This record gives sequence, structure tokens and C-alpha cells, in this order.
Amino acid sequence: MSVAFSEENLKEFNRLLTRYPDREAVILPSLHLVQQQYGNVSNEGIEYVAGLLGLSAARIEGVATFYTMYNRKPVGKYHVQICRNIACSLLGAEHLIDHVSGKLGVKPGQTTPDGRFTLLPVVCLGACDHGPAMMIDFELHGDLTVDGIDAILARYL
Repeated sequence: MSVAFSEENLKEFNRLLTRYPDREAVILPSLHLVQQQYGNVSNEGIEYVAGLLGLSAARIEGVATFYTMYNRKPVGKYHVQICRNIACSLLGAEHLIDHVSGKLGVKPGQTTPDGRFTLLPVVCLGACDHGPAMMIDFELHGDLTVDGIDAILARYL
């Protein structure tokens, strides 16, 4: 698959170049544009951004793999991320990951056969004060319990 920004995203990319004095600062928003357009940041997307910015693909991949907000492979319609950092784990996140895994019928890191859900444990969602925490797409849920998760997932099932 050949990756190239749409006309609209190319305009946004060029606007970003004028906003930041350093091309490295444009890596994150460029990766967002790739993911927005294609649903994930593929190897081809990394090569494309590297070429546009005049940086190495290794540098772009290092950024893309460091941040959990970039999907390196396609994800389901609903991206379910559950924090397993120390604060959330101490409050029962591992049990909740197992519960969601059983409810959706997939192991962590997998997508349901119908393509609706991808379950991904992540290192941190930045909601330690409301752990355990889960994010579905861009909606953050905290202070989770099994019953709470069941109620949240019921909206998507």
C-alpha cells in the first residue's frame, strides 16, 4: 500500500512546518495525521513521514513505538485500552483486563473476529488518581469495577 497524505492533510502538514522551528517537533502531529487518515501508523506511514521531514525512518519509528497513542497495526472500531501501570495494577487492573478479555473473547493485544474491539493493556493513561482506568477510543473511564466495565461495554455491544 502506498501512503500519501490527502490534499487536506498535506495542507495541515505544511501548516505544521511553519508552526514549529524544528522538524523533529512535527513528528508527533505528522504521525497523528497518518493515523487519522489510515487508521494506524504502518511501516509505510513511517517511511512517508521520514521522507517528508528529512529524518531517518528509525527516528520516526522510535517515536511511534514509544507512545501508546499510535497504533502500529490496524485496530477495531473500538479501541479498548486498560492501564496496567503500578497504581492501576495495585487497584485491580490485571483482574479487569482478564474480565474484559473474557467478555470480548480475545486475548490482550487482539481484535475481535468481527473487527469491533481491540483490547490493549497500556503502561499509563495518566489517570492514576482514578485507577484502575480504561480508555475506549478517546473517552476515559476511571475508578473501574467489574460492574462498571460491564455497564460501559454494554453501550458498545
